[in-house]
Amino acid sequence: MNIDEYFMNIALSEAKKAYDKNEIPVGAVIVENGKIIAKAFNKKNSTKVVCNHAEMIAIIKACHVNKDWRLNECTIYITMEPCPMCASAIQQARIKRVVYGCSSNNIENSKLINDILNNSAEIENGILENECSSLIRKFFNGIR
Repeated sequence: MNIDEYFMNIALSEAKKAYDKNEIPVGAVIVENGKIIAKAFNKKNSTKVVCNHAEMIAIIKACHVNKDWRLNECTIYITMEPCPMCASAIQQARIKRVVYGCSSNNIENSKLINDILNNSAEIENGILENECSSLIRKFFNGIR
């Protein structure tokens, strides 16, 4: 198992926590110098706060840990491609590298995300893609 798979597995563990709480199962982990400084899962439904996506919560936690809004040396691992709000927050936090598991399957959304992040972060996708997309599919199949 390589380092990206290792940290994506931890993000998947966070996503499973969201799944267990009937939240869309997305997890995020922020790593700096090989050490986890923040991890989170979606809490939008349970808190009734639209901004409580896994990425946003993890970014807030990482900023508190670093006592700075700049996360220049960090990598964020996300089980699913970030939405435009989260991609913008990632860009604003100056996160160096974005690694995500599965795509949203929304081509317009993916293009926008790419446009937002393309000049500010290194992007890697498809890490543990089957596991990440399987959890999302299981969740949405269960509510239909």
